[in-house]
Amino acid sequence: MTLIKNVVKIGIADLKVTKAPNTLKTSGLGSCVGVVIYNSKVAGLAHVMLPDSTSSKRPISNKLKYADTAVDMLMEELKKRGISRTGLKAKLAGGAHMFSNQNSNMLKIGERNVEAVLRKLKEYQIRVVAKDVGGSKGRTIEFNIDTGMLEIRTVHEGVSQI
Repeated sequence: MTLIKNVVKIGIADLKVTKAPNTLKTSGLGSCVGVVIYNSKVAGLAHVMLPDSTSSKRPISNKLKYADTAVDMLMEELKKRGISRTGLKAKLAGGAHMFSNQNSNMLKIGERNVEAVLRKLKEYQIRVVAKDVGGSKGRTIEFNIDTGMLEIRTVHEGVSQI
């Protein structure tokens, strides 16, 4: 019996959950953060754009944009599939500094995104086992549930794995 492996693509301000042997992939991680929460059989990936939904002055049309609400929604999706928090791990990538004026804290979106994701993972007591964050280059990531490896393609820097 041959298992067919599919690449499940996640857009910006989106999330998906799938099981092995599938992989999860997202592109366009500049200041955005890709957060993978997984165990040996199931994984979910959220593509987070902004750190905090409470800073929005308008009604939130897409809660997946924000670290504080996207991580909550990812955990809810895992729970719907019967996945316990026990033994879950996380990996993340992205959070680059994509704007030239880094003096303003408001423009340090990448750094703030990483901090917000880490804060939410700590709330859920999810251990972060690896991360590739910061810098000034965009990334594309693909997570292999079978191996637990996160492949990171960085613009002009090639491919690495964590």
